[in-house]
Amino acid sequence: MTTHSRTVFFISDGTGITAETFGNAVLAQFEMKPRHVRLPFTDTVDKAHQAVRHINHTAELEGVRPIVFTTLANMDVLEVIETGCKGMLLDMFGTFVRPLEIELGVKSNHRIGRFSDVSKSKEYNDRIAAIDFSLQHDDGQSNRDLEGADVILVGVSRSGKTPTSLYLAMQHGLKAANYPLIPEDFDRRQLPPALTPHRKKIFGLTIQPDRLSEIRNERRPNSRYASLENCRHEVSEAEAMMRRAGIRWLSTTTKSIEEIATTILQELRPERLTY
Repeated sequence: MTTHSRTVFFISDGTGITAETFGNAVLAQFEMKPRHVRLPFTDTVDKAHQAVRHINHTAELEGVRPIVFTTLANMDVLEVIETGCKGMLLDMFGTFVRPLEIELGVKSNHRIGRFSDVSKSKEYNDRIAAIDFSLQHDDGQSNRDLEGADVILVGVSRSGKTPTSLYLAMQHGLKAANYPLIPEDFDRRQLPPALTPHRKKIFGLTIQPDRLSEIRNERRPNSRYASLENCRHEVSEAEAMMRRAGIRWLSTTTKSIEEIATTILQELRPERLTY
């Protein structure tokens, strides 16, 4: 008996990000725990035959056909998969791109991968610059160039600022800084002075105190920093400060990074709601 309900293959002649993102979105509709097998850069017929052998061997071992998501622009490679594999094949380009070619009356460019020829991609270079900016401005490390920030996240320590900043940079090319609200800020009852000129760019993150205490205890067990009493105090003070400052904010307690980032984009930069 296997511990997973089905093996799922993601096959692409590029990185496989598109296949896996779409496939996971579809699979999330079902109560199952699939085993993921990623086969990126399947860009030759020989590699396609290797993939087929892997899929078919899995089918024989498990006694049930694997699910196979593909984003293959090379038709020769795709033909090997289509004719040889014993899995349930879900060809995303065949499902979506070819019907669109018919509807639009034009051929697609059959570009292999989202990151093809990155040296000529302004979007790609902008994302690299945004990641660099976000790393330099993580956890209040630097006050320099804040006028260049697209968004500044504030909140108590461990409320989700760093992963959200990096996600905004990596996925949406936003220069995201983040600042922790600390006891000195609560004593002053004001935002950190360096942030005041950039109030319109600030977005607040908060979290339920009991969840915050759990997270902090993983890092510093049995410390005052992680105590429920201290977490309640910090969260209460931070939320009061954000209300006084008129800052938009949300609770990260039950939200994924993707949901948090989308909410921030809707509020601050709706024109950047692109993948």
